[in-house]
Amino acid sequence: MNTVIAFIIIFGVLVFVHELGHLVFAKRAGILCREFAIGFGPKVFTFKKNETVYTIRLLPIGGFVRMAGEDPETIELKPGYHIGLLFNEAGEVNKVIVNNKDKYPDAKMLEVEHADLEKALVIKGYELNEEETLKEYKVSEEAYFVMDGQEIQNAPYNRQFGSKTLWQRTMAIFAGPMMNFILAFLIFAFLGIVQGYPVNDALIGELTSDGAAQAAGLQEGDKVLAIDETNVSSWEEVVGIIQQSPNEELNFSIERNGEILTIPITPKSDTFEGETRGIIGVYQPMEKSFWNTIPKAANETYFITGEIIKALGKMITGQFSIDMLSGPVGIYKSTEVVAESGIFLLMRWAAVLSINLGIINLLPIPALDGGRLMFFAAEAIRGKPVDRHKEGLVHFIGFALLMLLMLVVTWNDIQKFFL
Repeated sequence: MNTVIAFIIIFGVLVFVHELGHLVFAKRAGILCREFAIGFGPKVFTFKKNETVYTIRLLPIGGFVRMAGEDPETIELKPGYHIGLLFNEAGEVNKVIVNNKDKYPDAKMLEVEHADLEKALVIKGYELNEEETLKEYKVSEEAYFVMDGQEIQNAPYNRQFGSKTLWQRTMAIFAGPMMNFILAFLIFAFLGIVQGYPVNDALIGELTSDGAAQAAGLQEGDKVLAIDETNVSSWEEVVGIIQQSPNEELNFSIERNGEILTIPITPKSDTFEGETRGIIGVYQPMEKSFWNTIPKAANETYFITGEIIKALGKMITGQFSIDMLSGPVGIYKSTEVVAESGIFLLMRWAAVLSINLGIINLLPIPALDGGRLMFFAAEAIRGKPVDRHKEGLVHFIGFALLMLLMLVVTWNDIQKFFL
């Protein structure tokens, strides 16, 4: 149960932060965001705030921000339609009743002759049961359609995704992966402040309760001057001597509170990757410094990003097989292992997954953020956007292939862990 909770929380946070990046930058650009969703499929939980409906959906395989203009607007008023109109205090149409008009007795009934709800924001038509005089009504920029008892906000062209500058659209899409990298950096920074970052000084860090160092009397913070008369000045030197001396007594020359002590310790024998080595049950010393934590968190984010990119490079060159990929099942099993090691390792795992999510989404694959950015790059080069229908078809095919790949990877994970 703990693993399930940990997986849901990690997944939820990563997707939430990713989609929040899209939402914030889209709203800053003035784009109408109809829905902010975590997951896909049927809605489990929903509420509306301002213009946006926030939902949690059943299938935990991602999320989305539905922006006006990305999909064809669902309601179109054609000549001959009978509609009802409700007005605001300024005399502008603020609600267009599409059906079930008998539930709105105060609505002005109209037969549509012409409607432009994107640019001119006007509706022209003839009032029912009155003289046949064509009338024109100004539509509010915040007008709603009322259909089947639900209100759907109209999106004027200036509130649609396609109306924004190339830079604004690029940032609205790029902001999702960017937020994943920022989240990873913040997690590493938090861990650095709370736990500290490893340093290469010849100091004794935290001791394990069952280690040889604890039994011999070493204490956290002791400075190691020499081991068997071999001077040491770094943690790497200390570890190197210990690992080469399993079951051999070593005399540690220690400085503690200005006093020089000699403490004999016999490293226990341990096998790692088929090699026998000595261990004494001591962790690397950690440093807690806010100012040093910031660059170290940035370096750690950079390092892990590079390692993931290298792994992707191996996949492209054929050195990385599909069996090495993990889907939701594989990530769940890995989370189960990490969760047993404590909250801090679980947080570090979440940071790694966040970087991975950011990188994957930046790949130039249709249906992913990187695929959309690829089309924006083509627009910048050509000086005009790619045909929307062609781009939509490419993204649809890409999405279908991604779903197929996810099914294959998930089946491999199930066979690997459960069959």
